[in-house]
Amino acid sequence: MAELTISGDTHPILKDDYASEWMGIEVLSLGDGHATIRMTLRQEMLNGFGMAHGGMVFAFGDTAFALACNPAVPDFPDAATITVAAGVDINFLKPAFRGQVLTAVANRRASTGRSGLYDVQIYAAGPGAAATPEASDDGGSPAAAADTPAGGTSAPPPGELIAEFRGRSRTISKK
Repeated sequence: MAELTISGDTHPILKDDYASEWMGIEVLSLGDGHATIRMTLRQEMLNGFGMAHGGMVFAFGDTAFALACNPAVPDFPDAATITVAAGVDINFLKPAFRGQVLTAVANRRASTGRSGLYDVQIYAAGPGAAATPEASDDGGSPAAAADTPAGGTSAPPPGELIAEFRGRSRTISKK
């Protein structure tokens, strides 16, 4: 069962993240370089065409990206640093609508030094959607990672793929 985690108990960056709280984001799973989150699209998240505002979909993917980039329990040496976006791209593939449940699955693809590369797939499903893919350790394609749990068993995606988000991260000093 998913936890409501805006209290910050699951991940410290959510403690004062009022945007994620307003969006109603729920954390489904966290791991090293992985995060799966979900939210339900509300009326105030729609654009003038009655579909999810691109900024809402982007912000949702960005939250999954941030959770995957930053450890939930930082090690002592890492406590003085944070990982932030150096750049991102998003491709909107299909619209999503009021009442649909969005799920974002973020996975680290590469990491070297202070830089990293993450892929986030964003899915939309009808109300009550519960399928949640896990992280992939195979380093394969974004679609393969979303469909294949760490154990290698294929799991159905949590709805229809509506957006692909790629984030480039940079670890910096926390000031």
